[in-house]
Amino acid sequence: MAQSASPNKNPARWGTVAVLLAATVAGALWVPLYARVRPELGDFPFFYWYQLVLVPVVAAVCWICYLLVRPEPSAHAEPGDRGLGR
Repeated sequence: MAQSASPNKNPARWGTVAVLLAATVAGALWVPLYARVRPELGDFPFFYWYQLVLVPVVAAVCWICYLLVRPEPSAHAEPGDRGLGR
């Protein structure tokens, strides 16, 4: 019996998620990228404003990854049914 592939098991989708998450982790862990004082933004050296900008960027990337891998509602699900087994 052949089964159709679930959209959540799409390798291209999971590969995209892996690359996005790896890029955000690398951006935080690659210290030579941001371990410097110049350029300054006001009184803040580059290190601080890079970290402050990185937080919402990582949050946005995580949200995009969630949207890519969240389960699709089934065709026979009722409106408001979240699949909690009630």
